Amino acid sequence: MSTENADKSSHPSPSRRGVGGEVRRIFFIDRDGTLIVEPHDQQIDSLEKLEFIPNVFRGLHAIAQSKQYELVMVTNQDGLGTSSFPENTFWPVQNKLIKAMENEEIFFSRVFIDRSRPEDNKPTRKPGTAMLSEYFSDEVDLQNSIVIGDRTSDIQLAKNLGAKAILFQSRDKKLPNEMEELCLMITDSWTEIAEVLTKPNRLAVVNRKTKETEIQIRLSLDSNGKSEIKTGLAFFDHMLDQLARHGGLDISLQVKGDLNVDEHHTIEDTALALGEAFTKALGDKRGLLRYGFTLPMDDCLAQVAIDFGGRPWLVWEAIFAREKIGDMPTEMFFHFFKSFSDTAKCNLNIKAEGGNEHHKIESIFKAFAKAVKMAVRVEGIELPSTKGVL
Repeated sequence: MSTENADKSSHPSPSRRGVGGEVRRIFFIDRDGTLIVEPHDQQIDSLEKLEFIPNVFRGLHAIAQSKQYELVMVTNQDGLGTSSFPENTFWPVQNKLIKAMENEEIFFSRVFIDRSRPEDNKPTRKPGTAMLSEYFSDEVDLQNSIVIGDRTSDIQLAKNLGAKAILFQSRDKKLPNEMEELCLMITDSWTEIAEVLTKPNRLAVVNRKTKETEIQIRLSLDSNGKSEIKTGLAFFDHMLDQLARHGGLDISLQVKGDLNVDEHHTIEDTALALGEAFTKALGDKRGLLRYGFTLPMDDCLAQVAIDFGGRPWLVWEAIFAREKIGDMPTEMFFHFFKSFSDTAKCNLNIKAEGGNEHHKIESIFKAFAKAVKMAVRVEGIELPSTKGVL
């Protein structure tokens, strides 16, 4: 853990966030009024004034143990180092706080302290982001990072970072609508905060670039079925939207492919990237149901069985009489699911029958979505395998 006395940073560029490599989510935590009780004079300058917020150790310990967030302390300490707030009155409190947290296995990867006063208007002072410039990087998912604090300046910091916010105040605290919309919650209960933040947050970001395609995908398994999909193939977009909507998945997918050659590379590489995203998002698969759907659509009946058991395999029993549906070659349907199975490391057994070719493939994608939704559910913490590994 390191401490930064930040007062010499320039404002960072927020051009790229949370893409590529391992996704880091940050929990930016205010100190006074959030971790420890803030006295009436708003200056904790003696050990006698040090009082921890109720249940802060229990709540933060649960969040730390979930390993979903990296803990970072961000605090304004007005005039620290001046005659009105000497350093020798600050550090005993700060060091005691850090030691008490570490005794409960709560570790801050960084501690950022701004010493300026409000009238100084320094960009390092919250809600300014200048002392947090390192988090505007390809390795950090700011969109799913969180700022918590007891003041509206903490909510504004979340907005400036492009993160979410928790206002540490009683529920009856009133905020302007635009600020309330930024808040995941308004609460003064660390128990409640821990309950929300330790739920599974199975998110993956995959970038895939070859000579034929460039793909960016963001997948969340625990979401509301929202999608933003652009592959260059309208019917393919429509099918992937069915997967998001009926599978309860959030999918953001951007594909630039060599469609001037043909559709093959775009469809194949999208499936490979999507399967890789599922593998990453599923993590260690503890509590996973694994299996899951038979679905009718007018004249068609589709059956999709799936097992995220770690072994790729595809059984395909679906025959199409048309060469294309929309702008998508029907021969590529098999190839899509085969490629997905390879990188998602799942068994897929797909059967469909019916007369309308459009309905047939759409029923397959809908049944696939329902099978995925069932299979990725988590119940308990046990690994769903007698082998002890998936």
